[in-house]
Amino acid sequence: MKITSAHFGVTPEGEEVQLFSLTNDQGMEVRITNYGGIISALTVPDRDGKPGDVVLGHETLEGYLNRSRYFGALIGRYANRIAHGRFCLHGIAYTLAKNNGENHLHGGLKGLDKVVWSAREIPAPDFVGVQLTYLSKDGEEGYPGNFETSVTYLLTNENELRIDYHATTDQSTIVNLTNHSYFNLACGGTVLDHQLTIHADNFTPVNKCLIPTGEIRSVKDTTMDFTCPTAIGARIGDHDEQLCFAGGYDHNFILRTGGELFRKAATVYEPATGRLLEVSTTQLGMQFYSGNFLDGSIVGKYGRAYVKHSGCCFEPQHFPDSPNQPNFPSTVLEPGEDYRHTTWFKFSVA
Repeated sequence: MKITSAHFGVTPEGEEVQLFSLTNDQGMEVRITNYGGIISALTVPDRDGKPGDVVLGHETLEGYLNRSRYFGALIGRYANRIAHGRFCLHGIAYTLAKNNGENHLHGGLKGLDKVVWSAREIPAPDFVGVQLTYLSKDGEEGYPGNFETSVTYLLTNENELRIDYHATTDQSTIVNLTNHSYFNLACGGTVLDHQLTIHADNFTPVNKCLIPTGEIRSVKDTTMDFTCPTAIGARIGDHDEQLCFAGGYDHNFILRTGGELFRKAATVYEPATGRLLEVSTTQLGMQFYSGNFLDGSIVGKYGRAYVKHSGCCFEPQHFPDSPNQPNFPSTVLEPGEDYRHTTWFKFSVA
């Protein structure tokens, strides 16, 4: 196993950006840049041993600066949407940027996906990794508190990418961190034939602005039912209100709990290549997004235009708009508390 680093460019503010390459003994490679904590490439073999890059993104820093769509990025301080860009905490009202219509999305105009993190390499006999750290100062993007966060990417010899999230604050604040990688296990075309299982019996319906209504609804007998392996595209064209709102899937699924700390979130199988992805997490929910807003206008790696459904995202996280939804689990972080969560992406073939 090895880790290497190389110069990846300079931001308009003059900050140096690095690209780290993590490689294991099975032929899996993960490339991570400390600009936005972005996973820029993730190469795994198919059933014939042929390697392929299974995430969308760009080959240069310029692409991430100007044609982002959050490809592979760390998302925060608050992943997903906050209605009307505002919330109230301990009687104090806070106003955030409205960067998604009337709503706040993925941390604002300059969230954690658009900053340069400090980075250090973590070599070890059983894994290689990179730890990224960043201090989001009080008032940044409208959030209260000096918010210190670290995210550690670890690659094992079992073809498993582990992401550990940790954060603290000196004032009461809200937090919801995740990674926004777009996966395509076929390394081309769309993901509509990918066979997906989501380990969830319920989801949170949304309104036409993709804000949760506050209801918790069963997936049974709905287009949201992925409790058995189902092609992503099997029902995506149905005239279902929830699918019409989003142009496909862009919904939070409530993961099953059985007392264990780690939950199975999703299993994805691509029949042509045999690649299998298993997602596990300590989080309560997972946002499944089917790449509905990709429209072919962005050309990414290998000269490929990213059309609708070119990739899909599996984002373990807390629920969207939780600060404004009293019946949702709390996303408040208090001074003296530790925010800790872990997500695993494990690859194999079948």
